[in-house]
Amino acid sequence: MSKAPTGTQLPSSVPSGAEQLTRFLYTAVGGDVTWTDRLGWPYARWQAYLNRPGAETWVAFEHGTPAGYAELDPQPGGVVEIAYFGLIPAFRGRGIGGRLLSYATARAWDLAEREPGREPTRRVWLHTCSKDGPHARANYTRRGFRLFDTRVTREPAVPAPGPWPKAFAPHPREL
Repeated sequence: MSKAPTGTQLPSSVPSGAEQLTRFLYTAVGGDVTWTDRLGWPYARWQAYLNRPGAETWVAFEHGTPAGYAELDPQPGGVVEIAYFGLIPAFRGRGIGGRLLSYATARAWDLAEREPGREPTRRVWLHTCSKDGPHARANYTRRGFRLFDTRVTREPAVPAPGPWPKAFAPHPREL
């Protein structure tokens, strides 16, 4: 694994029952790139999705502050998708993403060791899109991922939700 920036801790697993933390990470990481597919999910749907056997969420921290996360989605046939992966905007470009992706990929490969009855992982995959950061594709390639398929789809134009209104607007240096 690459050398971690000072203050970066190894990712930690989110315990069962921490749906609110995972939803926070989803909105904080995906707010500026229009992750909207789960915004309307009620608490019960988050709970059911995240508490499935083998589903795991791993969080990277810098100086005790959540910096990003990776979500493992177990699928039939020994397949694991890294369903969501990313960093909160303020933590991008610091080398945290490479370490987090390496860690999440390793956890996907050894998922069966933590999940009794699950067949060993045979394939780990993720998807990317044009909204990903400029270094995302190179990060995936350095971790052993290769291009499998390319699709072009159009999404409806929606405003980026952000973690709160005007979160990405310029801020005055002094209040």
